Amino acid sequence: MTHPQTTAFDSFLEYLKFEKRYSPHTVRSYQIDLIFFFDYLQMNFGELSLSEIKPTFIRSWLAHQKEQDASAKTINRRISTLKSFFKYQLRQEKVEVSPMITIVSPRQSKRLPVYVEQKDIALLFNHIEFPDNWEGCMNKMIMSLLYCSGMRLSELIALKESHVDLVKGSLKILGKGNKERLIPLSNEMKGLLALYVEEKHRHFDSAAQEYLLINEKGKKLYPKYVQMVVKKYLSLITTVSKKSPHVLRHTFATHLMNNGAELNAVKELLGHSSLAATQVYTHNTIEKLKDIHKKAHPKA
Repeated sequence: MTHPQTTAFDSFLEYLKFEKRYSPHTVRSYQIDLIFFFDYLQMNFGELSLSEIKPTFIRSWLAHQKEQDASAKTINRRISTLKSFFKYQLRQEKVEVSPMITIVSPRQSKRLPVYVEQKDIALLFNHIEFPDNWEGCMNKMIMSLLYCSGMRLSELIALKESHVDLVKGSLKILGKGNKERLIPLSNEMKGLLALYVEEKHRHFDSAAQEYLLINEKGKKLYPKYVQMVVKKYLSLITTVSKKSPHVLRHTFATHLMNNGAELNAVKELLGHSSLAATQVYTHNTIEKLKDIHKKAHPKA
């Protein structure tokens, strides 16, 4: 980078990586947002020290993004990046006041999480045939784990055999910020996992035993493969607009809420750091109640 703030950049990114323990993907996202911002400043206002950056410069940058048709979600993420950056610089005493203090994030329209209906999930596991080979066995395990645990794609491919405890009936998941959480396994899921692991040990040598899910070459799965599998099988049972691993995470949470699970319990199972992230699933529950009321109440 040729910016005068290079040292401040590097220090902040090191903080995200080693103290906040953010993933390389997240750190890279912060880095790109900051480069985008400081490139704009340099081009329009010349070289500035951190303390010379004013709220008016930031508002000019926000207006520029709107002109470029950036979405409210993207703009909010970039504002969040800058707020974190300047908050860190305050603690490092590089600035006396954050220029972000008067910056307000644009309002976003709330979109309900896309999920698959329970009847369609039942169709997937009760009537869809998975091939009678290693690929079919692994694909069924991918779909089962994502739906029965609500884990993220990154968490799924990072699962190790040692994370499965069939005696206690639990699955250890390593989430964001390396936070661990335990997911209970149903008797059905324990049976599926036991058969899968037995089949895996029969097909592959000890070199392939570290990661739970492996391809036909005995190697750890890559994200694109999992995305392809999920899209393929969801396309057989549902017409929802999105067909991704995250939709199965939404489906897991929505089905729990619709069947009476407490919000705090769902929060813990999903590995959310705050209730605010989990509360979006209450909207789906309310929508379901509205639908039931409309169909069943004589005056609806």
